[in-house]
Amino acid sequence: MPIFRSLRLTTSFALLTFGALAVFGPRFAADAEEQKLDLSGYEVTFADEFDTLDVSAWGPHTRWIAHTPWHGDFGDAQFVDPRPGFPFTVEDGMLTITAARNENGKWEAGLLSGHDLKGNGFAQTYGYFEVRAKLPAGEGVWPAFWLMGTERSKYAVEVDVMEFYGHEPTKFQSYYHLWQMDGKSPEKHIGHMQQTDIDLTKDFHRFGVMIEKDKTTFYLDGVAYWSFDTPPEFEQPLFPLVNLALGSGFSVENTPDPSKLLVDYVRIYARKQG
Repeated sequence: MPIFRSLRLTTSFALLTFGALAVFGPRFAADAEEQKLDLSGYEVTFADEFDTLDVSAWGPHTRWIAHTPWHGDFGDAQFVDPRPGFPFTVEDGMLTITAARNENGKWEAGLLSGHDLKGNGFAQTYGYFEVRAKLPAGEGVWPAFWLMGTERSKYAVEVDVMEFYGHEPTKFQSYYHLWQMDGKSPEKHIGHMQQTDIDLTKDFHRFGVMIEKDKTTFYLDGVAYWSFDTPPEFEQPLFPLVNLALGSGFSVENTPDPSKLLVDYVRIYARKQG
């Protein structure tokens, strides 16, 4: 979920654009046991099971804020302040994020950020980050679960665990972005397109990433599908964001109104001490 602009990668394996290197990563190859997620050496450090919802527009005394910390919206729907019944609701331990047109015909939707870049909220260096969610169906929907680093002086790190485009219900994408704050230095945009044999809108699925000092590995339902050597820029606290956006260059003319992203939980794990 790019900070400054929407970067859509083509089916080419690499391209050079605006001084930024954008690459599709290779499919992760490992034996079956190595591909399975093992959290036996980890403990939960953050968990929102959405029995209740603790959110405000900008904090600082809530678990979530309803905007990106840098005041930057994206996509074709405005991320709005929470109000009764919209865009966030919780029922029976389930969060629903809704996108819908308002009385003026403008799209509105919701985003949750776990940190406000002023030191308020949760962020963690290394560990496993996961969401369990049921993705919305329909052309134009653009849900995501992603991480941002708290470092902002020289560069910004973004890890997109899952980006989904509704017109391709059996695919989703994962990326990492290195944004240079001076606007001049080379950036990195490394991505992976994951093709599945299932319609991801029909049931709940777990999307996660394990970030360790030496290796970063992405998981779908506890099975690894992409891995690479951890960039040194990842050695900083990262915080979670989850949202339902619209568009990303795709038409929203036929997007279902309303569209709903269902989130069962967001959980973060750290390696047990000792």
